[in-house]
Amino acid sequence: MSASIDGAFTARGWAERKFATQIRVDEHVFDSPTHKVDCFKDAVGVEIEWNNKTEFYDRDLNNFRLLFELRAVNVGVIITRCDELQDILDELGRGDSYGRSTTILSKLLHKMEGGGGGGCPC
Repeated sequence: MSASIDGAFTARGWAERKFATQIRVDEHVFDSPTHKVDCFKDAVGVEIEWNNKTEFYDRDLNNFRLLFELRAVNVGVIITRCDELQDILDELGRGDSYGRSTTILSKLLHKMEGGGGGGCPC
């Protein structure tokens, strides 16, 4: 599913983007690479988390927070499954393939409400 969503963004000029970031302390420079953003255009980053572990939300939120602080991203968007979709998948007999331990909206909201996005508008 996420591949078809990525494709829809790509067809409209969005592209995967990795940022080359560094930390400089006096003459010492340390590379501080970010995680690739699934889709990026006009300072908007979009991540698509469809059936990953919830730890991916932590990674995405931290990445958006850092890129926002560096003024590389103005807003971060995470596209994920709503909780009600799990009920439909259960009815179709596919619920075990898409368990509640994976990325679903209620788990993302819990992380957001706990400040996981930092200052980045998500």
